[in-house]
Amino acid sequence: MDLSAFDFDLPEHLIALRPAEPQDAARLLVVHGDGRLDDAGVRDLPRYLTAGDVLVFNDTRVLPAALKGVRPARDGVSRDVNTDVNLVERIEGARWLALARPGRRLKTGDTIQFTDGFSAVIAGRREGGEIELEFDREGDSLIAALEAHGAMPLPPYIARRRPADASDRETYQTKFAGEEAASVAAPTAGLHFTPRLLAEIEAAGILREMVRLHVGLGTFKPLEDKHIQENRLHEEWRRLTPEVAARLNAARRTGRRIVPVGTTAMRTLESCVDQAGVLHAATGPTDIFLKPGDAIRATDALVTNFHLPASSLFMLVCTLMGTDVMQAAYAHAIREGYRFYSYGDACLLLP
Repeated sequence: MDLSAFDFDLPEHLIALRPAEPQDAARLLVVHGDGRLDDAGVRDLPRYLTAGDVLVFNDTRVLPAALKGVRPARDGVSRDVNTDVNLVERIEGARWLALARPGRRLKTGDTIQFTDGFSAVIAGRREGGEIELEFDREGDSLIAALEAHGAMPLPPYIARRRPADASDRETYQTKFAGEEAASVAAPTAGLHFTPRLLAEIEAAGILREMVRLHVGLGTFKPLEDKHIQENRLHEEWRRLTPEVAARLNAARRTGRRIVPVGTTAMRTLESCVDQAGVLHAATGPTDIFLKPGDAIRATDALVTNFHLPASSLFMLVCTLMGTDVMQAAYAHAIREGYRFYSYGDACLLLP
């Protein structure tokens, strides 16, 4: 499989640095399986769905996982080093995997001081530049410290252009996020769903269900040939409860559509379905990698944002719709000035 088939040129000015105001005012490109395209708005979503259809949301909560700290001078003579840390995932207890800058100036055993009384020790290094941090606390105490001193972990293509600020605490978190804060990136298709839009969806007779997948920074890593050869991606923790699985199976048996909101919800469902199309409850890691030629068994339509070129997520939407259809849809979106990526506009994909 040639990665170039999933590449495209995106003008930089189409990368959204802020969400639409309000967030349900984003545009919606409706892509039909035969290639037809409708230019609409996110609030038009109910008229493209049918009463009884089920929207499936990822209710994970994003950690304020971006931290600024100082590595104190080691010898009392050299200078302190300002350090930026982005948590990636919890390993166990107080130990977390993280990315840090400037990585070359950080060594195993160094302490990073985030504020008085809140610090971490670099406990190890991994290939690819990741470090292991051992915090001075864990559990709820660590989460409270992150809430007090961390910032939202904006994706690299936004963070390179502006710092996270107070408004991102609200706009980079879905309105239906659960209590468990464990993601280091938002399930961004869900950001469009304001209380107003959710009420309109309910009034239209469209149902809602929740799954959970904790999003890692691996979602932003470039796709490499080895991923295709190994047929696997980074692992992410996901959960589909028995109750939700039963309701979704019942919906499909009666001909109603299952419509994940976001690729994380879709990956959760597709990692929990058997060859007969029956969903089974599951809790734990998945490294599912969907690419053209793979069977889609649990997804009848998809709400999603616009994705990076040559990425696993663009490959996922091509798996659902066909590569030619999605390349044509993205070319149309670029011509029409749709806004891309996490804070950008949305697509409704109807195979």
